[in-house]
Amino acid sequence: MTVTLKDFYADWCGPCKTQDPILEDLEEEWTDVEFEKINVDEEQDVANEYQVRSLPTLIIENDDGIVERFVGVTQADDIDDALQQASA
Repeated sequence: MTVTLKDFYADWCGPCKTQDPILEDLEEEWTDVEFEKINVDEEQDVANEYQVRSLPTLIIENDDGIVERFVGVTQADDIDDALQQASA
C-alpha cells in the first residue's frame, strides 16, 4: 500500500509556515509515507485537480484514492490518525 501526503502550500502563506515543522516531525516518524510539497503558484493544474481552495491543504491518499483532506493548520495527532487509517 502506497501512502502519500500532499502538502499544498505557497511561499506567501503564513499558516503554511506553521504547518511545516509539524509535517517535518511526522516525516521522520512515517518513513514509509511519501511526503510531497506542492507549491500552488507553480503547480496550479495539480491544485485544480485536487480542488484546493485554501492553504494549507493536506491530502492523504493511498492506492484506493483520497483518505482524508485537511484544510488549514492541522495538528500532528489528526494527521497521525489519518496516516494510520490510510496505511491500514
